[in-house]
Amino acid sequence: MRIAIGSDHAGFLQKAPLAEYLRSQGHEVVDCGPATDDRCDYPDFGDKVARLVAAGKVDRGVLICGTGLGIAMTADKVPGVRAVPIQTVEFARLCREHNNANVIGLSGRFVSLMDNEAILDTFLTTEFAGGRHTGRVEKIMREDDPSFAGVPEDFGL
Repeated sequence: MRIAIGSDHAGFLQKAPLAEYLRSQGHEVVDCGPATDDRCDYPDFGDKVARLVAAGKVDRGVLICGTGLGIAMTADKVPGVRAVPIQTVEFARLCREHNNANVIGLSGRFVSLMDNEAILDTFLTTEFAGGRHTGRVEKIMREDDPSFAGVPEDFGL
């Protein structure tokens, strides 16, 4: 599998070890930066990884920031990307089975390297379940769905 990886300064210490771990599992890794742990902005690197995934140049994306939250939020704004912040193996399984997630946001400050490796193993080996989840994922990916437009009248807002 071809995987893009990126981080900010808070996730930098885990980026290289996780990239090496992925390579040791037989994956090709594209490092989108940063090159140092100097202070930087997570949207810059979350966007780079997400655009590679959306363009089909890589199969999956791995992002690391302090919590995994902001960098996943950034990636999820790119059309074609389903990015999620994940802190447990079980959530990694469910985000693949139910949501067909293609980018994962990991916490470099609150989750250990060993636990992030286990999360990645699950994220990369779990298949999308399809079935009843297919229509839901299709709804997520719609860019122009009139059923989601505006505030419904019955809310009185």
